Amino acid sequence: MPRAAAEGCALEYDTVGPDSGEPLVVVQGLGDQLTKWDDGFPQALAARGFFVIRFDNRDAGLSTHFPDAGIPDLGAVSAGSAELPYCLEDMAADVVAVLDAVGVDRAHLVGASMGGMIAQLVAADHPHRTRSLTSIMSSTGNPALPPPTPEAITALTAPAPDPSNEEVYLNHVAAAAQALGSPAYPYDEAELRATILSTVHRDHDPAGLQRQLAALLANGDRRAKLRRITAPTLVIHGADDPLIPPAAAEDTASTIPGAELLVIPGMGHNLPRELYDRVADAIARLAATPA
Repeated sequence: MPRAAAEGCALEYDTVGPDSGEPLVVVQGLGDQLTKWDDGFPQALAARGFFVIRFDNRDAGLSTHFPDAGIPDLGAVSAGSAELPYCLEDMAADVVAVLDAVGVDRAHLVGASMGGMIAQLVAADHPHRTRSLTSIMSSTGNPALPPPTPEAITALTAPAPDPSNEEVYLNHVAAAAQALGSPAYPYDEAELRATILSTVHRDHDPAGLQRQLAALLANGDRRAKLRRITAPTLVIHGADDPLIPPAAAEDTASTIPGAELLVIPGMGHNLPRELYDRVADAIARLAATPA
């Protein structure tokens, strides 16, 4: 796969669909790799006329990792007293670096969870590179929003076993995914475990996930920036998201001028394949909105 040169790192990326399509970049969430969604979702977007660009965020997948930075003290991060190797704005600049590498001037932005936060910052800080913004299962960073459920916090933060014990590792990660997933669209257990195994074989860096989390926590409340967004915006959220409650979507949509809100019943903190077409259709409708 090709790599994009960004400030202090290199970013692994690939593309799906014809070069003649409308450019669309997918930004992944916390610890996720560009393979997070199987090819079905990028293909669904490509079928609707998009040239899809996806990449590994820094500290994930085959992009540059920062092991010398160690594992951040999240308590110090929350208190504002920690020095971090990078911030969420750096990760937003990475998106622009990927667009530069592909030779794309302006793109539709689609980000999920932390990727939605990164995409929000691209739209706010780099409006000339943004055609539209789709923020999925994400938030504004507003500290007054309701917290995740205790079960979701445990699923996100409980340390995973060493993957050398494959069965124990698979059991742990699969249970966490099920806890965060969509009640109306349950995972196929065998398929989920195969995906987890493929992912960990491609890259496994728990410390990298913690460094990304530190950048997310340090970013804080983004509402002042989000009010500056001028691109057509769609906010998609699951009505049954246990990690980022739907109130966060309502807050995002009310903060970004003119944003549309789509709340999907039965969807949790994942994008089930049963919803690929519905979400791709919504993104295509947004892309057709005059800027």
